[in-house]
Amino acid sequence: MTSQKDRCTSGQVGACTVREALDRVGGKWSIGILIAASAGPIRFTELERRVEGISRRMLTLTLRNLERDGLLVRQVHPTVPPRVEYTATPMARELHESLVALTRWAERHRAAISAARAAYDREHQGPVAKPTQTF
Repeated sequence: MTSQKDRCTSGQVGACTVREALDRVGGKWSIGILIAASAGPIRFTELERRVEGISRRMLTLTLRNLERDGLLVRQVHPTVPPRVEYTATPMARELHESLVALTRWAERHRAAISAARAAYDREHQGPVAKPTQTF
């Protein structure tokens, strides 16, 4: 499997890394996870309860990616059953204020965005289809 970095030319690697980082922290599930983990160590099951709508599989994948990118630290406590906690790194905690501000902005403008979508859909006879990727 070819990674994103492998597809970038040597002159594009920096831009690719920035784009990948923004994709990761701005991802559908990452924001909620990072906000929750910034308050202190949090267990998998607590994250599952706090991040509304996330499946166990998606939570696991997102946690692994955030850990890989240095945004979370995973600690396994040797208990029966094992207790696993996730903690935001200093790099992730630096993002906390921005992520909270973005979330609050979305909450404040939720009604306006819904109204704009409904008006657009009426004017264009239905919702916009998601773009399909062609190769």
